Amino acid sequence: MAPKQSSEEQQTSAVEAPNLESTAPQHGFFVRLYTGTGAFEVIGKRKLWYAVSGAIVLVCLLSMLLRGFTFGIDFEGGTKVSMPTATESGTVTVQQVEDVFSKTLGKSPESVVVVGSGGSATVQIRSETLTNEETEELRTALFDAFKPMGANGQPSKQAISDSAVSETWGGQITQKALIALVVFLVLATVYIMLRYERYMSIAAMATLVFDLVVTAGVYSLVGFEVTPATVIGLLTILGFSLYDTVIVFDKVEENTHGFEHTTRRTFAEHANLAVNQTFMRSINTSLISVLPIVALMVVAVWLLGVGTLMDLALVQLVGVIVGTYSSIFFATPLLVTLRERTDLVRNHTRRVMNRRKNATARATQADEVSDEPETVGAAATARADAATRTTPPPDKPAPGARPVRPTSSRTGRPSGKRDTRRR
Repeated sequence: MAPKQSSEEQQTSAVEAPNLESTAPQHGFFVRLYTGTGAFEVIGKRKLWYAVSGAIVLVCLLSMLLRGFTFGIDFEGGTKVSMPTATESGTVTVQQVEDVFSKTLGKSPESVVVVGSGGSATVQIRSETLTNEETEELRTALFDAFKPMGANGQPSKQAISDSAVSETWGGQITQKALIALVVFLVLATVYIMLRYERYMSIAAMATLVFDLVVTAGVYSLVGFEVTPATVIGLLTILGFSLYDTVIVFDKVEENTHGFEHTTRRTFAEHANLAVNQTFMRSINTSLISVLPIVALMVVAVWLLGVGTLMDLALVQLVGVIVGTYSSIFFATPLLVTLRERTDLVRNHTRRVMNRRKNATARATQADEVSDEPETVGAAATARADAATRTTPPPDKPAPGARPVRPTSSRTGRPSGKRDTRRR
């Protein structure tokens, strides 16, 4: 029976994992994206993402302050007049309706749009609040100019309808929308604080505010009309953003559990690996969400025209894109920045860096010794060192790297013994 090896012999016979950075196969972009082995550096470039996110927020804030929003009639109040596009002389155009409105009332309408398609298409005229006399005068002028067709296929003045929304009603709608938004943010904050630790809660809530500001800024920048449907869609996409952020944070929490007991990766590297591992899930979730939204927009534009469905689809499309970006490139980098300010993560990072520095120094020293000319005594020493020398660990784990079992220095076969040195 072979004698048992001492503790020192076990240490010298164990071999560290080789540097897999250079030996690992180089896969294509989509393979690395699908496998999620940490090949994409997101956290390490967080200053870049902070700059990009800051620029986006700045543009949105300037747009909201300088351009403002285009509020719908439900928020500002006003009068809306609808008329079929099918008339006795053919299909009426938006420009023709605007001309009749301006000639009749001496002012321009706020907006004139065509809603729907085919025989059910209608022209919707939106203006500031009109008196009953002005509304009746406009209806008469539109009928005399176009003779719109009624349900029985004959020209009818009753085919021209009107409705008015007071400013008080618009104020109530605005107040209720703000209350709904505040309630959502409070409930989301409570859930995040109960589910995760403090720094994850702060990062998640900052991400929600980012999504809210950017989505609102896009509406202000492009000039989309803000309606009650927009508010409903906004609450929906904030929920989506929170869901996507929670997915990434769950993986970060799993990867960093007990991280302080090892020196293989820093906290930032664990978080970067978590982002890579959830890339495909975030992309798939976003695609699944975007497809029905695009279908809704197609139906709204080609079949029903602009309206409630279009408003709802627009805010959801913008929100899904913004929420996907923020959960990957804003939420997790912010979490890492907050955690790196704590003593636990700072000390652990220092330990990992010191270990890698010592490993690099040992590797350099071993290379220098092997390059010296051999004397009689030095040759024996070099051969002894070569038998016991270990390959230094890599600077950091390679994407997809697997642990390598210790091998015997004589046979090169697995020895089955663990390396007992402190890592």
